[in-house]
Amino acid sequence: MNVFPVRRMRRYRRRIVQELFTETCVHVNDLVVPLFVDERIDRALPIGSMPGQVRYPIGDLSGVAARIADLDLPSVLLFGIPAAKDPEARSAFAPDGVIQRSVRAMKEAVPDLVVCTDVCACEYTDHGHCGIIGEKAGGQDLLNDASLELMNRIAVSHAEAGADVVAPSCMLDGMVASIRDALDESGFEDVLIMSYSSKFASGFYGPFREAADSGYSFGDRTTYQLNPSNAREAILESTLDAEEGADILMVKPAGYYLDILAALRDLGLPLAAFQVSGEYAMIRAAAERGWIDERIAVMECLTCIKRAGADLIITYFAEEAAGWAREEQ
Repeated sequence: MNVFPVRRMRRYRRRIVQELFTETCVHVNDLVVPLFVDERIDRALPIGSMPGQVRYPIGDLSGVAARIADLDLPSVLLFGIPAAKDPEARSAFAPDGVIQRSVRAMKEAVPDLVVCTDVCACEYTDHGHCGIIGEKAGGQDLLNDASLELMNRIAVSHAEAGADVVAPSCMLDGMVASIRDALDESGFEDVLIMSYSSKFASGFYGPFREAADSGYSFGDRTTYQLNPSNAREAILESTLDAEEGADILMVKPAGYYLDILAALRDLGLPLAAFQVSGEYAMIRAAAERGWIDERIAVMECLTCIKRAGADLIITYFAEEAAGWAREEQ
């Protein structure tokens, strides 16, 4: 009689057969590169709270696009820092705005690069909130319906510049349906909408606010972003965006919300997950101190995000991870 169970699980973990039984692999095509573009600068500017990341001048984008294409990375997500801000975020939809010029530069350099654009107003308003501010019960707050027209104008202007995917991130009620109608009426039926459909009011966005110059001057964003405690609400938000016509749903942040990501698989739409600035900064800081192996930690995090259900992973580690993923396959 066998002393040990017949089923010996360590057989699957013999070194010679490990690759045969690997269930989840991160591929280069899974990765989206987030980029910051600042129209006020003429040379790349390091971002202090995100070591290894920079703000690019528009003039550098042709070379950046070529570098990304050489790594076989398929897509970028653009964030703009304008020269001027105002309460109505006028520069966000200007034909010669920072994102509009950036899209044209990248598409001219690498036409096959999939260019996604963040559709929001926080970088463009002088108050730092994600749309039009007005008086509501309890004081000043983001006005939902008044902000929808602003998002429509931003999204259409990005499509006119050549964006392949627009990504509304402001968590407004009805934003997907409103933007879809605006795009279709302007002749951009083929432009996809990647909705930040389950975006949480997270403590892990701090470095991004330095990177994108998008800090707010009063209050907070808890009246429009999700409470981290609320899973059912997050799933309902994404369900509504799917019903409004979103082509891609997104969970943000990624690594601490894998339960939400897994639950959204049942909706049947492609899923994106955004490994945010704080997640990036923590890994990089620990690696710089020798506390963790950066490559192992990054690939583990990305693998877990994909395992939970992500089809696309937006990550500041995309360029390094592309090389590591290729080496591991």
